Amino acid sequence: MSQNAEYDNEKRGSLFRNDRKDKDSQPDYNGTCQIEGVEYYMNAWVKESKAGKKYFSFSFKAKDAPVPALNKSVAITDDIDDELPF
Repeated sequence: MSQNAEYDNEKRGSLFRNDRKDKDSQPDYNGTCQIEGVEYYMNAWVKESKAGKKYFSFSFKAKDAPVPALNKSVAITDDIDDELPF
């Protein structure tokens, strides 16, 4: 089935089982959605309430959100010894 060019993805998304889950902290499902024209990564965890009822817990992150740096910058100082022989 080909997708119609007029199809509206607004406030729609898809979740798929996370087959690469290695840790309990990783989501059980992941996918994408679109809200107010912004595309988001979507993650879901299957949780259980104190009453024993299962539910989904979600998180959303904009696809164009900046990725945090893994390494902190180190300040460069001017106290370098310029007398080094190499």
